[in-house]
Amino acid sequence: MGNPLLSFWYRLFGQNDRPSGRLRRPIPMASAVQASATIFLILRRMRVPLVVLITIFAVSVLGLTLIPGRTPEGLPYRMSFFDAFYFMSYTASTIGFGELPYAFTDAQRLWVTATIYLTVIGWAYAIGSLLALVQDRGFRQALALQHFTRKVSRLREPFLLIVGYGRTGELLGRSFDALGRRFVVIDVESERIDALDLDAYHADVPGLVADARDPGHLGVAGLGNSHCEAVLALTNDDEANLAVTMTAALLRPDLPVIARTVSPVIAERMHAFGTPTVVNPFDRFGDHLRIALRAPATYQLITWLESGPGAELPPRGSPPADGRWVVCGYGRFGRELIEDLQAEGLDVTVVDPLADAADGTAEDPAVVCGHGFETAVLEQAGVAEAVGYVAGTDNDTSNLSLIASARRVNPSLFVAARQNRPSSGPLFAVMDVNALLVPTEVVAHEVFAQLSTPLLWRFLQEVPGRGDSWAAELVDSMTELYGRHLEALWKVRLDHVEAPALTGWLATGEARLGDLLRDPDVREERLHVVVLMILRDDECLLTPDDDVVLAPGDELLLTGRPAARRALETTMVVDAAREYVVTGRHVPASWIWARLLPAGERREG
Repeated sequence: MGNPLLSFWYRLFGQNDRPSGRLRRPIPMASAVQASATIFLILRRMRVPLVVLITIFAVSVLGLTLIPGRTPEGLPYRMSFFDAFYFMSYTASTIGFGELPYAFTDAQRLWVTATIYLTVIGWAYAIGSLLALVQDRGFRQALALQHFTRKVSRLREPFLLIVGYGRTGELLGRSFDALGRRFVVIDVESERIDALDLDAYHADVPGLVADARDPGHLGVAGLGNSHCEAVLALTNDDEANLAVTMTAALLRPDLPVIARTVSPVIAERMHAFGTPTVVNPFDRFGDHLRIALRAPATYQLITWLESGPGAELPPRGSPPADGRWVVCGYGRFGRELIEDLQAEGLDVTVVDPLADAADGTAEDPAVVCGHGFETAVLEQAGVAEAVGYVAGTDNDTSNLSLIASARRVNPSLFVAARQNRPSSGPLFAVMDVNALLVPTEVVAHEVFAQLSTPLLWRFLQEVPGRGDSWAAELVDSMTELYGRHLEALWKVRLDHVEAPALTGWLATGEARLGDLLRDPDVREERLHVVVLMILRDDECLLTPDDDVVLAPGDELLLTGRPAARRALETTMVVDAAREYVVTGRHVPASWIWARLLPAGERREG
């Protein structure tokens, strides 16, 4: 391994592929030890109350055995330890059963009266201590950690480890839950973890209030679990996301990691540990804006598919003609966007109150120092003659003011804006922005595209190269098929596992896509599905026609209604259904019907 730091950690934790007779060092799970010690925490906090109760009970029993009583005949009598223990058990517990060998003497009654008051005081002290323990923050955290650890250890199906349950984590959680995917959540904010119980998820979602920068917390959350299929670092702290990426790369190098960051420096540091997928919403928005400017139908298709099933078709934009753009805000987002606009050959003017006009050079954009909602600044920046305008500060109130001021000067502007807080969504919707950056949604959509359907991300990477007219035709085909709300996306692989009924047919070299997509009930009708892509030996065939010949091992990416998906699965696994859609012949689907048919009909089938 070329990286000495990685080599050191690999040797330390034993994460290598070389066979060894020694046990590998497990993933640190200090929190697991803490979770298993909850009972000891209870005993430690309740030690004094329990000792007081036991002492009162023991003294009371001893006194009853020492104080003499009398039988009805007047003979002396002493209670045995068993009788005294039995009497104190139902007396101290306030049951008051009342069974006695003989009536007590005055001395015994006096002793019992004293023991009753002592036990009441002892129980009050013990119950008060117990209530204080239940309200103790440390105890509640230990109890929640134990409960969380138990739920994670019981997971027996693949799950995702989501670090950060902000807006991005919430969007992904709901999307994956709709697909039946399990996930585990870690967040430093207790309010976000409490929200998991309020969300209407189909399955129980384990959540832990913890700092994900601690490898022990990631271990408790299932990083070392063989069913963990990916780690998503989605916090709004780049350093925390870096720590999660580093921990996952060192302790589970086989695990896919997707991390969020807005810092190119942090992104480079992440890439030093394995090959994580780093999502920079600022950079992604710039790429999307470039596509929207030169290919609006392509941008419409990509946005629709990334939004997931159920999403409504977004409107198709009308990009402006070539001309000058004005960008307000020269921070990280502004710089990323300016590079993308200049890459499209567009002239850019920057407006920023902290910028210096001397910053603009032959290579850099022109710079106007001032606030973008000031009339003099708008005139100096040439907003009246501009074709595009970007409100890209890190303050939603400022961005809304910038948009209103710019449109007052030039109502025909193509406006792109940055929305920092989800709560500002209704305000930006009223402003009717042409291109809106919501960083949390950009990250959520891209992560969903990469993890929901394995072929979807590959398809989205190929879409920009096919042209805008092709994308427009595909959008029209999909909307004609099932309307303006995206239906299910799924993948099938034509092999003996997923399509056992097609094995022989595919081997003939005559298996055409159009025949496979016939309805297994009425073969003259075509299933309501659109084949988006066929992947064969790392070669992509987008929107293939019905005459394409299928081959064993082909992977198909499809979209359509659930009923069509079930019908296609029937054709792939039932021999009789496959025979009907291919040849039109009805053959028996079971051994019994095959035996009952005449021999001639069996031969025809």
